[in-house]
Amino acid sequence: MALGVLSRPIDLAVGGTARWMTRHLRLAVPLVIFLICGSFAAAALLNMRLDRSHDLEAAARYEQRRAVSLAAVTGEALDRFAEAGMAYSQNPLLEMQPRGLINILVTDADGAQMRLNPGPVPPHAKTRGVAAFGKYAALSLPVQDRNITVVFDPNTVAPQSLRNHALLLPPSGPALLHDPPSPGLNWINVPVPGWPLTASVAVSPDSVLGNWLASVPLNLFVALGPALAGGWLAVLFVGAFERHAKSARALRALKSVRPVEGKLLVRLANAERGAALALRAKSEFLAHMSHELRTPLNAVIGFSEVIAGGLYGPAGHPKYAEYAGDITRAGRDLHGRIDDILEFANIEAGRYRFALEKVELAEIAAGVMAEQEGRAFSRSISLTTGFCEPGAVRADAKAVKRILSNLVDNALAYTPEGGRVRLEVRFEAEAGVVRLTDNGQGFSEDERARAGDAFRRFERKDAMTGTGLGLAIAMELARAMGGAVTLDGLPAGKDQAGTIAEVRLHRV
Repeated sequence: MALGVLSRPIDLAVGGTARWMTRHLRLAVPLVIFLICGSFAAAALLNMRLDRSHDLEAAARYEQRRAVSLAAVTGEALDRFAEAGMAYSQNPLLEMQPRGLINILVTDADGAQMRLNPGPVPPHAKTRGVAAFGKYAALSLPVQDRNITVVFDPNTVAPQSLRNHALLLPPSGPALLHDPPSPGLNWINVPVPGWPLTASVAVSPDSVLGNWLASVPLNLFVALGPALAGGWLAVLFVGAFERHAKSARALRALKSVRPVEGKLLVRLANAERGAALALRAKSEFLAHMSHELRTPLNAVIGFSEVIAGGLYGPAGHPKYAEYAGDITRAGRDLHGRIDDILEFANIEAGRYRFALEKVELAEIAAGVMAEQEGRAFSRSISLTTGFCEPGAVRADAKAVKRILSNLVDNALAYTPEGGRVRLEVRFEAEAGVVRLTDNGQGFSEDERARAGDAFRRFERKDAMTGTGLGLAIAMELARAMGGAVTLDGLPAGKDQAGTIAEVRLHRV
């Protein structure tokens, strides 16, 4: 009975949680993924903590054994030095000398001394012991009426593997080893058998934890990899489920509406599809018709040039040659406009082929300015090039030249005679910037917002405007290469009137 009473609230809580998660999948899935990843991460951290403790304990046991070995080996070495000192005191003709022996001094009760080698030796001590003596160590052996002092190299008492991070400490005075480890470590102390000396070995957590830290990424990957993979699959399943549920809801909503509303929805869908088809048909029509118009127009331009040049003799009247020149100029102007329309249609339809490569921005800018010098000179416009910082951008060279040519064309078209146009090139952290300034008639805020729209022209007094595609082509080309063209400045009648056009492209 008690179990039934207790299980009912649990069932209600589980059922309520399940219903909430079903209704709020977008919140439930991240929550479940977070809980799963958290549990795996907690397990991984607990396991890594246990591994760390185990490694530290294993290191402490190893250093304990090393300290015992160092004490034993040091004791044996000191015994050999003591035996050598005793043998020398009894027989000055000592032939066998242990490795590391530097000197032996024997002093009797009358003060007479006997040395194995010339050189300084420490004063003899009255007790048995070992002390540091400069870079060496001295061993003292009081024997009856004599005192024996043995000078030796402490670095020879034990192999290097035992002396790493280790000290030999007498009861007082400095340590015997001359390469002590860094302070702040844990020490294991073992007395040297038969001598008043302590072998101290340091336990370095850094050396132990180095391997442990190297295994942390692998442990995290093993722990969190399955959780992240499961979370990713859950997101995919939830997305597919939501799309299916959305389609089902749309179908039920369509079935539930009245016939008139259903017809309106169908007509709206058909209208949307028709608009997309019309936009595509417009781009294809412009591209096709522009191509069809260029063929006869080339013939008109060619024949008018033959007539104007009198290739087959004079035309019969000077006016005919004049008219032929007019036809040539008008044909070339129309040909340029058709080229603009064709190019814009190809860009808009995605048929413009870009060859992205490393392009020197300053070189292209200088070439464009050189091509426009004649037009600027004919209108008495100062066309200057400021500081051009060398550098490269990732772009299509032909597209960059087309962008700069269109912008310089616009600047010259909207700048009155006697004005000035200036170009500069600089590089920022991630972009190459071409800045073109003029003191022409400028753009208002409303005009700048609409600048770049296809066939958008801004009428200006004493200015020859084109089809309204130059700026649109420049902006579309820059956008297709991952860059941008921006306009700034003030309209005519304001202080510092003019236009500032900037082209930004990705720096290599």
